[in-house]
Amino acid sequence: MKFRRSERLIDMTNYLLNHPRQLVSLTFFSERYGSAKSSISEDLTIIKETFEQRGIGTLQTVSGAAGGVKFHVKVTDDEARPFVDELCSLIASPERLLPGGYLYMTDILGDPLIVQRAGRLFASAFADKPVDVVMTVATKGIPLAYAAANYLNVPVVIVRRDSKVTEGSTVSINYVSGSAKRIQTMVLSKRSLAEGSNVLIIDDFMKAGGTVNGMVSMLEEFKANLAGIAVLVEAEKAEERLVDEYLSLVRLSDVDVREKKINVSEGNYFKK
Repeated sequence: MKFRRSERLIDMTNYLLNHPRQLVSLTFFSERYGSAKSSISEDLTIIKETFEQRGIGTLQTVSGAAGGVKFHVKVTDDEARPFVDELCSLIASPERLLPGGYLYMTDILGDPLIVQRAGRLFASAFADKPVDVVMTVATKGIPLAYAAANYLNVPVVIVRRDSKVTEGSTVSINYVSGSAKRIQTMVLSKRSLAEGSNVLIIDDFMKAGGTVNGMVSMLEEFKANLAGIAVLVEAEKAEERLVDEYLSLVRLSDVDVREKKINVSEGNYFKK
């Protein structure tokens, strides 16, 4: 079937968006559309320029006989900042306050559009780094992990608080909860993570960083490498931060239960 150029451009764009970070050869597109490689190359130049102008991402050209192109998600600061501002406004709503000074976040983490946009920002920040797996801990960080993994085109590994029969043999470690200073346990199936994997850790909320630090320790048990850490919200007033290098979208500075005020600001995303 012969494609018109307009049809070819649409289909190529759709394919690249659905296969991020996957090497796609000119031969593949040439055979797919029954077109000369020179025409495909011209099409890819148009797509690359459009992606970059619209802040969608970029196309990396890989030379050589086995070469081709790779699509990488890239979000500009001009596009990211309105979303982070919107996120700050949502979290600062007084209606989120729960007894004990806790914040209700389930609606945010259950909103597919918000989660996808946050995942896209995380993926953009680590697009140029080697990431083989996204790791999170059950349960609230799971939607964010899957969103980022989708844009990075990698699997998700979920660390659990207790072992499941369906997980098979597991590795268990003890870690110190940064906020409560309690010894807690996390487990991961031995089949979940290959030795030498580059792992991006994602979580929804980080106070002192005990849980995240526990996942970092878990990586050591698997002889895996830490590619980075990203959190949706970080608490600014942590007595003793157990994690130094991380990315955050929102910083929670103070919660005044009596006055029903939640003070938030943008995280360090734009400073990294």
